[in-house]
Amino acid sequence: MHTLQEEIIKTLKVQPTIEPQAEFRRSVDFVKAYLKKHSFLKSAVLGISGGQDSTLAGYICQTAINELNEENKGANYEFIAVRLPYGEQADEEDCKDAIAFIQPSRVARVNIKDAVDASEKAVEKAIGDISEFVKGNTKARERMKVQYDIAAATSGVVVGTDHAAEAITGFFTKYGDGAADILPLYRLNKRQGKSMLKMLGCPEHLYQKMPTADLETDKPQLPDEEALGVTYDAIDDYLEGKEVAENDAKTIENWYLKTRHKREEPITVFDDWWK
Repeated sequence: MHTLQEEIIKTLKVQPTIEPQAEFRRSVDFVKAYLKKHSFLKSAVLGISGGQDSTLAGYICQTAINELNEENKGANYEFIAVRLPYGEQADEEDCKDAIAFIQPSRVARVNIKDAVDASEKAVEKAIGDISEFVKGNTKARERMKVQYDIAAATSGVVVGTDHAAEAITGFFTKYGDGAADILPLYRLNKRQGKSMLKMLGCPEHLYQKMPTADLETDKPQLPDEEALGVTYDAIDDYLEGKEVAENDAKTIENWYLKTRHKREEPITVFDDWWK
């Protein structure tokens, strides 16, 4: 195993194998402990996209909320599943299926199109045309801003969906979907998340769905694997300490090294890792 591979696995705390029920329990207990520790918190807030990661994180949160309310009569904790379409969402039916599976305490729907379009228009007026890639990141940041607004209004904590297979490539928007208060999926790779959803009886099409960020208007439903240049199977194998093709290892490691700034706190005069 490469030295860098060992370092990455250690940093992201990935296990080569998991017991799905035990890891599900671990995540549920983590969410419960966080909410109980901070007595002012009454809700958990998470954007639901209809994909694997938010479906799993949402189910974990709702399970934690249900147990807290059962254990503390009259507590009235709630999980708020937030739908955040930009206009009309292509995979709307998957979102509905994810909501039906999770059975959240409450669903909030906020269409981000007007806010995103207004921001883009203002920026373009100031500096000229911006790319679809930049606009895509604006969508991700607006979605997270809305989640924080809802959390602030409901004494809530914002839940993120970041996991090892996403963290290793930095495949998230800085201060967008990469911003959150707690990360119940941290340590898991994509394969392990699927095994947990299968164990939980999730509809198969939700966890077998082709992963896509779906941020760029000119590239709707662009598969993550196409954007990354490497498959999630290869990423998962790498994270589990297995040998992968040399070109896959190089691609994964290049992503990891060039996106380190996304996994670190803002750089100060005391930091030298970037040099």
